[in-house]
Amino acid sequence: MSQDAIRYDASHLEVLEWWEAIRKRPGMYVGSTGERGLHQLVFEVAGLAVNEVLAGRASSVDVTLTPDGGVRVADDGPGVPVEAAGDTGGPSLEALLTRPHAGAGLGGRHAAAMSLFGMGPCVTNALSSHLTAEVGREGVRWVQEYKRGVALTPPTAVGPATGSGTTITYWPDTDIFGTAKCSFAVLAERFRELAFLNQGLSISLTDERPPGGSRPSRFRFPGGTRDFVAFLDARAGAPVHPDVIAFEREDPQMAGTVEVALRWRGSREKRVRSFANSVLTPDGGTHTMGFHDGVAAAVTYYARQRRLLTATDPDLGTDQIGEGLTAVVSVKLDGPEFLGATHGTLGGAAVRACVASAVREHLGAWLEGHPEQAAAVVGRIVRGTRQN
Repeated sequence: MSQDAIRYDASHLEVLEWWEAIRKRPGMYVGSTGERGLHQLVFEVAGLAVNEVLAGRASSVDVTLTPDGGVRVADDGPGVPVEAAGDTGGPSLEALLTRPHAGAGLGGRHAAAMSLFGMGPCVTNALSSHLTAEVGREGVRWVQEYKRGVALTPPTAVGPATGSGTTITYWPDTDIFGTAKCSFAVLAERFRELAFLNQGLSISLTDERPPGGSRPSRFRFPGGTRDFVAFLDARAGAPVHPDVIAFEREDPQMAGTVEVALRWRGSREKRVRSFANSVLTPDGGTHTMGFHDGVAAAVTYYARQRRLLTATDPDLGTDQIGEGLTAVVSVKLDGPEFLGATHGTLGGAAVRACVASAVREHLGAWLEGHPEQAAAVVGRIVRGTRQN
């Protein structure tokens, strides 16, 4: 045994401050030190503002890419409290920006999960060369400055506020990230997704960096997932039926809600996008399994009732009903069971059964109520199975 091992004592232990731990291993907290991690900084802060809107405390979120490489995220809510709160050990604003997993207490199905590992704005603070927090609350404007996660001043009242809300402006630390230039397209895609998945949510994204002037976009879709499917289908060829089939159902057995929109097109391509608590699940999971189960059951039942399938024909499978299908499947759960840290797959046995039941019932009712469109959809599917 070496002398160092024999002498091992408390002096050998490394104790890091929270910001030091994040800065030492940034990829553990935002995924990478490349473009993915750079954009995750935006989402960690924007998640706070988005959830203020979903909680009914704010009406809009404004994200701005500034000419000097900064990012500004603002909401028009009541403003983050700045007074001491419970056992946080400091002002609420300071706790939000310096304590992992701190937030407004909104969670489960009522929140959009934008944080990669649930850390929140403190990750962005630690990985920024500079951060400024401004709060308009109860007629007073408060400001606090940070440098690489360390507070330079306590929250300071600087005068009257013209309105209410919270604004966080930060500059990514170029000592950590390979690039500090955010992609407008990447951010726009994610914010557009969020607006589709959360009816009533309004998000603006403005790029002030172009020399010719600012580039503003606003995302708000009253039709929710119905609008999402129409957007995905915009360049995908003629639909088999004009209507986008859409519904939403709450089910206590899975402690959440399911929202589905779908339409068949004349092409062979199948496109099903799935989400859990507004997080894209690229590898699917129990919600997509339930969706396919429900569609196959509803279409098979309708085909047998109309004698489009004979008694000897097997039930239609998920591969057969998926040709030309565009769909969005979104579940919002109180306690989502993600498989793996990256949230790529959703688990939970109850979710599959609940989604399948909802899809079977609602799609079945639509087929019964729209005989001409149903004949086009189901007839095409049955013909396709016999040609194969």
